[in-house]
Amino acid sequence: QVQLVESGGGLVQAGGSLRLSCAASGRTFSNYLMGWFRQAPGNERESVAAIKWGSGSTYYTDSVKGRFTISRDIAKNTVYLQMNSLKPEDTAVYYCAAEAEGVVWSPSAMDYWGKGTLVTVSS
Repeated sequence: QVQLVESGGGLVQAGGSLRLSCAASGRTFSNYLMGWFRQAPGNERESVAAIKWGSGSTYYTDSVKGRFTISRDIAKNTVYLQMNSLKPEDTAVYYCAAEAEGVVWSPSAMDYWGKGTLVTVSS
């Protein structure tokens, strides 16, 4: 059974940084695409960043390019999201998710989800 467990959320002032972690277990993820998504109150879940577990190729939504960095530690089976220069509009619950085909990066395509971690950015 695949498990994704997020950690690292919290309260930070605008301009600050946080690093989110997603510990993955339950199978080999070498062909998977791992993604970070977020959902603010009243909003739909949106894609933030993704990484192909095997190649390390990364993808970002425009609003976080240059501020967020996604990475993975293969030995630890963990995906990270380093978030710098945080803005109040980054406030949301952040979710880690996995897609088995390693191709599609969208909320509807993901096969497995974590329970999320709350990030609050104060102005």
